[in-house]
Amino acid sequence: MVKICCIGAGYVGGPSMAVMALKCPDIEVAVVDVSRSRIDAWNSDRLPVLEPGLDAVVRACRGRNLTFSADVERHVGDADMVFVSVNTPTKARGVGAGEAADLAYWESAARVVADAPRRSDKVVIVVEKSTVPVKTAEAMERILLARSNGGVAFQVLSNPEFFAEGTAVRDLLHPDRVLIGGREDTGAGRDAVLALRDVYARWVPGDRIVTASLPSAELARLAANAFLAQRVSSVNSLSALCEATGADVSDVARAVGSDPRVGDGFLRAGVGFGGASLRRDVLTLAYACERHGLAEPAAYWREVVAVNEFQKSRFVRRVVASMFGTVAGKTVAVLGFAFKKGAAAAAAGETNRDSPAADVCRGLVGDRARVAVYDPVVGEKQIRRDTSPAARAAKTTQRQQAVRVAR
Repeated sequence: MVKICCIGAGYVGGPSMAVMALKCPDIEVAVVDVSRSRIDAWNSDRLPVLEPGLDAVVRACRGRNLTFSADVERHVGDADMVFVSVNTPTKARGVGAGEAADLAYWESAARVVADAPRRSDKVVIVVEKSTVPVKTAEAMERILLARSNGGVAFQVLSNPEFFAEGTAVRDLLHPDRVLIGGREDTGAGRDAVLALRDVYARWVPGDRIVTASLPSAELARLAANAFLAQRVSSVNSLSALCEATGADVSDVARAVGSDPRVGDGFLRAGVGFGGASLRRDVLTLAYACERHGLAEPAAYWREVVAVNEFQKSRFVRRVVASMFGTVAGKTVAVLGFAFKKGAAAAAAGETNRDSPAADVCRGLVGDRARVAVYDPVVGEKQIRRDTSPAARAAKTTQRQQAVRVAR
């Protein structure tokens, strides 16, 4: 029986491996993580990721061919194919702070893969699942080559995930495409690509499985999110002009989206995009452009993020203006705190994935408003954390089940 291991039991690793186990009952799938509390959550009735349909998938496979474990070394060493699905947040300090991806967790995972005890004649396929900068696979190859034992042969692939939060299970069961990047110019590289392709072919039509070079696959993942963010910022920039001229942004978006060359996806004006991925990936792309001496493209992508920040602050200004220019001492109710419908990775300590609601709340509190927040899924602790330091005097309004983040 083929054995697959995924390092990282987070928002990508858990759901993607659960669906893989469901569709490949003859394959043993192990999801490992150094966080025992996270593993305990996956083994409980309250999963650390809240996605429609995920509970049923996990229940159908857990204890059969799907395992969640904190024994990282053993499962990595036993696996024929290792997925790396660890967090790659934006660096908070140092070179590239604010834009570059922090690859500390990724590098640690690479060294775990290289050092895990296994047969010396084994061939191991290592699959990048995390969103990473272009050329990261080459760094993975160098680490594995430098630290591998004897005759162990490693092949590195890129298999970025494209599912949307809130529809993860549906997207994983019926993906519009599966992208596999590898070194198809070599025999071993071709074999590795075919091995992963064969896994997905159990449930994904062949014409939806796309292959590319390693750097192309890595860049495609960043570009996909950058294009989505770009569309959101484009329509939001038009919303500001519509308000200034008397035009209706919904009418404009409908007219523009009716053009088949444009399409109507991601053309609804709003407070701005949120989530863990869009902002991070746009800035990672901008940083990559800058590192390669491409100042104008870097500035272009940074402006996508700048427009998003402008839209959130503009929304706060509009609220203040609608209340006679001041919200001081006035109570503002915020209904909904998750960053998008159906997406609430707030269980078991997960973050709310950069929700624009948090920025709006902080902006209103900064103008001395009293803010009470209600969300049916996101917990009080999460709301307090995301609105801090404004929430230092917060208390829960029991009757309304709302979190008052400022008094």
